[in-house]
Amino acid sequence: IQLTDLVGGDSALELVLYLTNVSSKDNLHNLTCEAENQAGPGERMVQLDIEFPVRIIFLNNAVPQHHWCFPFAVDGNPEPNITWLYNGTKLNETRYIYTQPIVDSGDGSEKHGCLFLDKPTHVNNGNYTLIVENKLGRDEATVYVAVGLGVFACKLLLIMVLVVYKCGHHSKFGIHRSSVLGKEDDLAVSLRFMNFGTSPPSSDEDSGLSSFVENPQYFCSIIKDKDMCVQHIKRQDIVLKWELGEGAFGKVYLAECANLSPDNDKMLVAIKTLKDANESTRQDFQREAELLTVLQHQHIVRFYGVCTDGEPLAMVFEYMRHGDLNRFLRAHGPDAHILDESKMPPLGELTLPQMLHIAAQIASGMVYLASLHFVHRDLATRNCLVGEGLVVKIGDFGMSRDIYSTDYYRVGGRTMLPIRWMPPESIMYRKFTTESDIWSFGVVLWEIFTYGKQPWYQLSNSEVGCSGKKHYKIALQNFGSPFYYSLVIMW
Repeated sequence: IQLTDLVGGDSALELVLYLTNVSSKDNLHNLTCEAENQAGPGERMVQLDIEFPVRIIFLNNAVPQHHWCFPFAVDGNPEPNITWLYNGTKLNETRYIYTQPIVDSGDGSEKHGCLFLDKPTHVNNGNYTLIVENKLGRDEATVYVAVGLGVFACKLLLIMVLVVYKCGHHSKFGIHRSSVLGKEDDLAVSLRFMNFGTSPPSSDEDSGLSSFVENPQYFCSIIKDKDMCVQHIKRQDIVLKWELGEGAFGKVYLAECANLSPDNDKMLVAIKTLKDANESTRQDFQREAELLTVLQHQHIVRFYGVCTDGEPLAMVFEYMRHGDLNRFLRAHGPDAHILDESKMPPLGELTLPQMLHIAAQIASGMVYLASLHFVHRDLATRNCLVGEGLVVKIGDFGMSRDIYSTDYYRVGGRTMLPIRWMPPESIMYRKFTTESDIWSFGVVLWEIFTYGKQPWYQLSNSEVGCSGKKHYKIALQNFGSPFYYSLVIMW
């Protein structure tokens, strides 16, 4: 420290303080000058403003929570600009991916924060690069994230998994898994996608092909991936066997398809056809196929591709041998002998571990859809399919409205609503969200534990619509087992 006398006089003395070997650690420190004479003391304080190049102090791996966080800290003066790259391309922040600064870090000029991913899934996997720069320098760091089902799914299914584990791993249906969560396969489902969980006013066109809206976070960037391209299947590779049903979209057939798998020459598949092939529905058809290609989960019906050479346009899905879950439940319930399903080979009633296993698989698929911000709107046992080994997958081939016509309530012209599975706000305001899907899942649990009975079978559709919430509570209280009631009441 050097003091230099610049100006001398009877009443004024001006001094200059020189600081040498300063560093970034001295930035923002306070410097106080104190003086005193016969009249008394005085002081003045200034804050050091030292410019230095920007640097990244740390960039840590993602902290897996409901919202994943990449913690980071940077330092630099002037204050650095922050940019993120995803797999080498600039990341545009949205309501689902955004940087959250922590203002009061207590570390001087250091800036702390997080890059938040709102309920990420496998589509977010990749390299995330943090770039910081100011006029004196630049720095960057990269981390890699690999997302599975996530912590949220584990928490939701923990109770079910524990019960299944305690009750045993084996069953007459060949269940040998102690966990209901496995690795993600190339599976997909035909769903009605919603824009931010809200539904437009219904019209007579609602019974046609739904308008599919791409998710603003995932759709545009994912379709550019070559691995996510829609597979086109040649019409000569498909041999129709017989009709499975017919619904709003068109007819659904059982078929044999060649060249789908290197391990099998031919495979049984379900073919969903499009009966109206004008230009508008063709565009919707293509967008739906692209979305189905993006969705990949072990508890969502697998989508193989499309057939567009000739008419009718068709989508190809995996075939689930035991059909829809509702009929399966009735065929394996106490009343199977008085139902048509009793013609199937008698396999006995489903046990508690088996019913929990079914419920856990549906929950797993719905957690995945919720993580992508997609709303199903028609979750019910009729729209779930059963395969070998009691494997259950969510699906909707557009044919259940014909087979289960009594499950739908006609509103206005041709609009059909699954009113017995809808919460009051969806019935009154046509508002569909993840929360309304959770309500529907509670009704699905009721279906499972009653072996496929129709919810509020003693009431008409209009009676359910007028007082659904009250009757929902009454239905829960009618469960024969306190365990069933305690499980369903969580939803």
